[in-house]
Amino acid sequence: MTGRGIVAGYTWRFWTLVVALGIVTGLAASALMWILRLVERLAYGFHATSFAAALRASSDLRRVGVVLLAGVLVAGGAIVLGRRAGAGAIEVSEALWLRAGRLPVLPSLARGVLSVVTVGLGSSLGREAAPQLAGAALASRLSDWAGLPVWQRRLLVACGAGAGFAAVYNVPLGGALFALEVLLGTLALPLVLPALAVSVIATAVAWIFLGTAHTYHMATFSLQAGQMVWAVVCGPVIGVVAIGWVRLISTANRLRPAGHNRILAPLLVFILLGLAAIGYPELLGNGKGIVQAALVGGISLGVFALLLILKPLATAACLGAGAPGGLFTPTLSVGVLLTGVLAGLWAYIWPHTLTPAYALIGGGAFLAAAMQGPLSGVVIVLELTRHFDLLMAPTLVAIVEATIVARRFGAPSIYSARLRPDPYEAHDSIGSLDASEECLPPGRGEDAGEPGRVSGASGHKKTPARTGPEGPDPQPTSTTAADRVRQAARRSSSSPEL
Repeated sequence: MTGRGIVAGYTWRFWTLVVALGIVTGLAASALMWILRLVERLAYGFHATSFAAALRASSDLRRVGVVLLAGVLVAGGAIVLGRRAGAGAIEVSEALWLRAGRLPVLPSLARGVLSVVTVGLGSSLGREAAPQLAGAALASRLSDWAGLPVWQRRLLVACGAGAGFAAVYNVPLGGALFALEVLLGTLALPLVLPALAVSVIATAVAWIFLGTAHTYHMATFSLQAGQMVWAVVCGPVIGVVAIGWVRLISTANRLRPAGHNRILAPLLVFILLGLAAIGYPELLGNGKGIVQAALVGGISLGVFALLLILKPLATAACLGAGAPGGLFTPTLSVGVLLTGVLAGLWAYIWPHTLTPAYALIGGGAFLAAAMQGPLSGVVIVLELTRHFDLLMAPTLVAIVEATIVARRFGAPSIYSARLRPDPYEAHDSIGSLDASEECLPPGRGEDAGEPGRVSGASGHKKTPARTGPEGPDPQPTSTTAADRVRQAARRSSSSPEL
């Protein structure tokens, strides 16, 4: 592409949809967060400063009853939203990689509402799944309405999901990077401007209703030599545990119930979760309270160790029971808990260790390794806390080491781990796909002098691509791998699930 460069493949209609998608995603995210807050207040009757404080103030009987209600709703959702084979995608990552970026709007919005309601009642999953689904489904509908080619629909669906994420966490740059690095697996320049535009517009719209405050509050910490040494020593350990976390999520996803078990499993799991919450109310919700308490030094080493065992099991159990929800904050909370244990042990070796500072360093590294997104991981943590620059160096060291370890052993991200084919086979197949083949605009023959495509901004020509009714086909070497994943997805869709 010459002349117009990175915007050569986009028309005025595409940019109109970018603006419209940012606005409707911001509105949808705000509405979903309003529903979440309403449910939390009705369920636990609190006027406290946080959901965690309300949980601690509520009675044991109320916790058990409310969590059981969440299980009933999940079981009911399995009946009402039980999906017929081929009706659409469940997860955004599945829609992007296996279904040409298509999501059904009404089922996705209904699933998003069910997600925020059950999370508000105490499900141990993340709140971000709902706005991600809403943004992605709205992008899919707008793309079909405008008749966009497949590569632009995939791009807009990823941008919509990233914008929903950005709007509820107030992380506009992190949301754009999440869409590109984590969901699409590329940071090519032709994709950056649309992702940034949708994310910023959605976040700005959400400011009107959700405010501009950052998510986590913490003291300012200075850089110390012990932090750098700890990052070098513990970075690989964090990467290994992140692999275990992804495998746990993958296993839970494969064990999602079918048939009559879709009704029984949520009831059993949520009863057990409610009973466990009698002694440990921190297990309820997405884990935001755990992260905030760790960042202000409000958790002891013993509690860190115990919650490190219980919180991952609670999240995996909810996911395995068929409950809808996200994994971002649960993953961050598990990383913070792991880091709290490692920092507590480090204090015996290196005196004057401040656990909150280490919790942030290690939590960011664990998040980046589990998402397979080092850049988005560090930027999201920076935006969530707003004063993180002094700890940037040890965090980057830990992120690099943890991510390398996770990639070296072939662990998929927590999002590809939720694909319905075997996520490790899917990871290998998807990993062989060049994201630019699926999401970048086709090369301009009139600009290049012959048929071909340009990857990113490098200007290097690729082999001519075959074209079909839905736009340019990927290269044969990549298509074969992708087809295997898509065929496995079609076969697995024969059994209905929520």
